[in-house]
Amino acid sequence: MNKWEELDKKYIWHPFTQMKGWLENSQLVIDHGEGVKLYDTDGKEYLDAISSLWVNIHGHRRKEINEAIIAELNKVEHSTLLGLINEPSAELAEKLVEVTPEGLNKVFYSDDGSTAVEAAIKIAFQYWNYAGHPEKKDFINLGDSYHGDTVGAVSVGNVEVFHKAYKPLLFSTHRVSCPSFYHTKMDVKSEQEFLKALLQELEEYLKEHASHTAAMIIEPLCQCAAGMLMQPKGYIKGVRNLTKKYNVLLIVDEVAVGFGRTGLMYACNHENVLPDMMCLSKGISAGYLPLGATLVTDEIYNAFLGEPTEYKTFYHGHSYTGNNLACAAGLASLRIFKDDDVIAGLPPKMEMIRQHFERINAMEFVGDARQCGMLGGIELMRDKANKVPFDPGLLMAGGICQNARKYGLIIRNIGDVIVFMPPLCSTPAEIDEMLSRLTKSMEEIFDRVRNRNMDAFSDPCAF
Repeated sequence: MNKWEELDKKYIWHPFTQMKGWLENSQLVIDHGEGVKLYDTDGKEYLDAISSLWVNIHGHRRKEINEAIIAELNKVEHSTLLGLINEPSAELAEKLVEVTPEGLNKVFYSDDGSTAVEAAIKIAFQYWNYAGHPEKKDFINLGDSYHGDTVGAVSVGNVEVFHKAYKPLLFSTHRVSCPSFYHTKMDVKSEQEFLKALLQELEEYLKEHASHTAAMIIEPLCQCAAGMLMQPKGYIKGVRNLTKKYNVLLIVDEVAVGFGRTGLMYACNHENVLPDMMCLSKGISAGYLPLGATLVTDEIYNAFLGEPTEYKTFYHGHSYTGNNLACAAGLASLRIFKDDDVIAGLPPKMEMIRQHFERINAMEFVGDARQCGMLGGIELMRDKANKVPFDPGLLMAGGICQNARKYGLIIRNIGDVIVFMPPLCSTPAEIDEMLSRLTKSMEEIFDRVRNRNMDAFSDPCAF
């Protein structure tokens, strides 16, 4: 055990981590990164197949972003947005409005995805009060949704294993069915039938309850933290049409799926959806520094305008709101998107993922290998034909991910779903190598299953 692992285990409580397992097993200490690679303190190289938890876009130590941060650091490290303006936050806000769906003209900064969602929830609630409809205070969310870890964000989520401990703290919401065809219990035979049933369910609820509903929140196209659950084509457009029809705000959480992850700049772009609010984080600073943003329409923003004695101010904010360095990184990232024509370069990379996932889907213990652009999930099943999962105590997916490290691959799982989300800058050859290493690890662990050598694996991040 090196000194950093010793210090870590003595003092640090890790996120989403069962610390008993963490302390019992040796852990990796990262020393530096370059491009899509990370290096440990022994100098061993690893391919970063999860973009350092879904945040890195253009690779580690990208020269243009490094230089932008250093240039801003040489001017000032941070200045508050409470009563002051800083240059990078103003310039980034302009660029975000330019590249997000039409109508989202105002930017409220925060620190991460959870706080971006938290702001959206409070804005929606407060907006209807100022619009003369204080009765519109309820929220609709999707089954198996995840929108962050602060209390409001947890309230509009419902991944049982994440949220059950906090239920007494939460406000109630209306949950509609999870829009994952692979997991549905509905009596439907096709995705088209499934889509029709989902939208019918939503409309039936809105007919009766829209008068007291403030907003619906969705993670469009793919519910990432729920296990990479994919939605049928036309779903987000249908949701937008119904929420508009029944005068309910639509909040889209693009924290994980935004900034090119789905193959277009935003998931909403696939179906030309114009939401009332959009939450951004993760890739907004290309994985360099914490930053969140909640974009809203002029109509929503204008409802908060008034005289001081009207107390219509949005009483919400954070010490590091609009941090200079994070916004400088965000500006540099958007310049790279434009200069490198990043989105136009994604199709051959997505095709490489598709080819590998097609082969992985045929593996004996893979129930479903699903892809949406540059992200994907591989769900394991003990009996794929009947969708019978492995005993969760075996930690199968965690075992595969831990085993992959000996092949120089860093990848993570959510339960028994292996998540693949490489940096957008990855070349087709690098993606090929990542997924070849993953397949090798999967085959090795699957052989152990066939040989009944199935002692529980090590996975300290098990849920």
